[in-house]
Amino acid sequence: MTLPAFLRRLVSVPLAGALLCGTPLAAQVQGPDVVQPASTMAPPVVAPAGKRPWLYEQSDVPIDTAWHFGVLDNGLRYAVRRNDVPAGQVSIRVRVDVGSLMEEPEEAGYAHFIEHLSFRGSRDVPDGESKRIWQRLGAEFGSDSNAQTSPTGTVYALDLPRATNAGIDESLRILAGMMAQPNIAKGPVEAERAVILAERRERLSPGSRLGDEIRAFYFAGQRLATHSPIGTEETLLKATPGRLRAFHNRWYRPDRAVIAISGAMDPLALEAMIKTHFSGWKAKGRATPLPDFGKPDPNAPAIKVVVEPSVPYSVGLAYLRPWEFNEDTIVFNQMRLADMVALELINRRLEAVASDGAAFVQASVALDNSMRSANATYVTVIPNGNDWEKALLEVRAIIEDARRVAPSQVDIDREFAGMEGGFVAHVASAAIEGSAQQAESIAQAVDIRETVVSPQDQLDIYRSARQFMTPDQLLAATNRLFSASAVRALLSLRAPQEDALARLETAFDTPVEPNAQARLSDTRVSIDALPELPPPGEVVSRTALGVLGIQNVAFKNGVKLLVAGNKADPGKVHVHVRWGHGRQSFSPEDRDALWAAPYALMASGIGELGQRELSDLMNGRRLSFGFEIEDDAFTLSATSSPGDYPDQLRLFAAKLAFPRWDAAPLNRSLAMLDASYDPVPASASEALNRDLDWMLRDRDGRFAPANPDDREALSLERFRQVWEPRLAQGPVEVQVFGDLDVEEAIAAVAATFGALPARQDDPAPAANQALKFPDPVSTPVRIDHEGPAEQAAAVIAWPTGSGVERLRESRQLEILARIITDRLFERLRSIDGAAYTPSASSIWPEHMNGGGFLLIQTQLRPERIGYFFQLVDEITRDLATNPVTPDELNRQVEPVRQLLMRAAYSNGFWMDQLQGYTTDENRLMNARTLGRDLTNVTPADLQALAARYLVDAQSWSALVLAEGTPSPTLQIKAPASAGAAAPAGNASR
Repeated sequence: MTLPAFLRRLVSVPLAGALLCGTPLAAQVQGPDVVQPASTMAPPVVAPAGKRPWLYEQSDVPIDTAWHFGVLDNGLRYAVRRNDVPAGQVSIRVRVDVGSLMEEPEEAGYAHFIEHLSFRGSRDVPDGESKRIWQRLGAEFGSDSNAQTSPTGTVYALDLPRATNAGIDESLRILAGMMAQPNIAKGPVEAERAVILAERRERLSPGSRLGDEIRAFYFAGQRLATHSPIGTEETLLKATPGRLRAFHNRWYRPDRAVIAISGAMDPLALEAMIKTHFSGWKAKGRATPLPDFGKPDPNAPAIKVVVEPSVPYSVGLAYLRPWEFNEDTIVFNQMRLADMVALELINRRLEAVASDGAAFVQASVALDNSMRSANATYVTVIPNGNDWEKALLEVRAIIEDARRVAPSQVDIDREFAGMEGGFVAHVASAAIEGSAQQAESIAQAVDIRETVVSPQDQLDIYRSARQFMTPDQLLAATNRLFSASAVRALLSLRAPQEDALARLETAFDTPVEPNAQARLSDTRVSIDALPELPPPGEVVSRTALGVLGIQNVAFKNGVKLLVAGNKADPGKVHVHVRWGHGRQSFSPEDRDALWAAPYALMASGIGELGQRELSDLMNGRRLSFGFEIEDDAFTLSATSSPGDYPDQLRLFAAKLAFPRWDAAPLNRSLAMLDASYDPVPASASEALNRDLDWMLRDRDGRFAPANPDDREALSLERFRQVWEPRLAQGPVEVQVFGDLDVEEAIAAVAATFGALPARQDDPAPAANQALKFPDPVSTPVRIDHEGPAEQAAAVIAWPTGSGVERLRESRQLEILARIITDRLFERLRSIDGAAYTPSASSIWPEHMNGGGFLLIQTQLRPERIGYFFQLVDEITRDLATNPVTPDELNRQVEPVRQLLMRAAYSNGFWMDQLQGYTTDENRLMNARTLGRDLTNVTPADLQALAARYLVDAQSWSALVLAEGTPSPTLQIKAPASAGAAAPAGNASR
């Protein structure tokens, strides 16, 4: 059975797994050396008798009867079901069993190439028209309509928010044409080749280079070593319509395809549409057998050192076993779940040691069935500094202890409860499981050759696996998971080190003594270990807002509460706390390392409880810490459960009342920064991600990127001096929405936040409420990167506005940005192939004075930068001169309208819109006008906005170029006050 999302972190690995060419999928852990349980251990869950649907033919797990399965005469398999979440939506997934592992060397990238061509045009749809059709039906390109190619498959995804019979029928007709007869002709091939090369160029980075090294090393001699889905520049340039058509005919066959549909429509009607549109799809020729993906080679080199200056020091270990198909039985899943508990025992110990201060800042163990090429246990180690040998030995010692000494029953119970909590939460929210998630689960199950079961059956199977979780059985599982037919160790350095290869071999092979000190205490920490709060506070007022049953409650100490009880999210209670003045409590000149606060502040603990104790307290329960710094407030947020949310409130209140100050999280934050910081960004995308927000706010210190120079701000004394008063001051607003009893929720807040002493409020100085857009420039600011010379980026932005007085205008600017993005997509990507992800966005700070802007950016080759600015000038002038057509406007407004209709009755939407309501009641009215402002915009409105804001004399622009690449000569209109053009300067701090 496929695993729920909360468990997938145990079957992937942060460094190695993420670099294996695609999203890690649920693993099959059991290999040929796994000990089978005795036959006397009969599983407690019994599957129904009779003929089993195609997904369950080799499994005895309970069939998820919500699905209706079938097979067409041509071999195409399908699964359909009714689901009304979100209301009115239908989600479609078409999976074809072809990925980069099916390609021959000269065909590298062809599976991905076919995916692009299929979306571009087909038998039934002119070039580029499918995107427009789905936009008119309310689908957002890139999120509601998209596709993904992995080493083992290609999945086409379509989520239609407005499900009508005609819309679904038309969509399935288009998809059938895409599968059977994509437009593989000279014109589309040439255009899409440029797009794919742009996509490949944007992805070039130190991380991608390291990923290539890892794959080539771990899977030496196997297809996965060299078969990346993006392909190579050489094979992409040599691809012809004939070669691509031959590849398509070989692999795009109905007997290799699966369709999964979930949504607000009669399954029989969906089945009839599938038969109508896909029955005519005929395979061409005889089926091609799958190639042999190979097995891990025990004779390949076992150690390797790579030097990648812009990637953190790391050590990766891989324990590789041959991948073999395992029937997806109940017993198989029980054994796999037991293996995961064994892994989680080690991960908890690694995290506990790292959080206390160790030679490593992060380490993890994980399982992955790596693209049907290996069943692997991965270890990833990020050292503290460059002493990777000590870090590796410390991690090995912790694993060695787990291999030699069986875990205690308390250890097992702790991890079992933690994972059980996730399964229980999944059951509680099953009634609101989205159609997209359900359709995706079928596609994933087919990819990994497994099944889907209901959330309740998942929980039942997990609980039945408890019999395999004795100390001796988990000890055996641990040793099995760290045994292999081939073992690899890879060291990634930022600079060459003398004898690094020999030292790695020694550090990996030298026997280590087990670290018994890493074991956790058998004493459990309960909520009663938190500092005691004062007696419950008194309610002084209570009024209804008149929407979603929300009530506004005020306590005597000044705390305000917005509370709503409903079944919009069964089994979930959302808790959100706002206090203080956020960024406005800092001056623009402050460099107080705000980037470090979300981790360092939360991990410092409460009272006498440090991170390790709080982790134990929260284990197995829906308790968490989410901290953010917003413009006008600090926030704590969590999604809890009906049983746990009172303790979630207690945790948050105790954090404000009894903060603990611990140097270890601060030191760990700095160590993480030291491990990853690069003085010059290593790629164009890294330069944009790191510096652009800061520069667009005129280098305001509150938005400054992380910098090792922040060490002074991260001393424990300085950190406490900054944050202690901010935790203690400012008005508190609590939101509690979800599956709850309102009276009980009010009592829970009274016993926590209502019990706190009244808080002083020092309003933020006016100067702190100001944001500044940079002065206009006549020559773009230059930002350097150290990546490939072919990587460049271009940015242009115009100042707009802020505040709530012109809120309608701010919302219309969002539609204008969508129009610009669509035009850039059509020209820069679909027609010219110059860029892969051009975009426009509008930022309008509602709670600051100034700082709003409309931004256009893209990555592209250096020689196309001039064309980008020319095209932007053409688009913005046209928008200011001519109204958009009704169809162009509707294709952007309709997806927004559908999104708002889905959100209107959700807790998350109203919690977000009503943040700060207790100090500004206008926010309710602002929330009620959101839909009208966004969807009633007219062509004349957009024309007026473009003429008002997209003015040459007000623009700021920037270029991102590789070091040493000459700056292009650009014809950009000089701002009226800028005078003569100045040479481009670097964005140095």
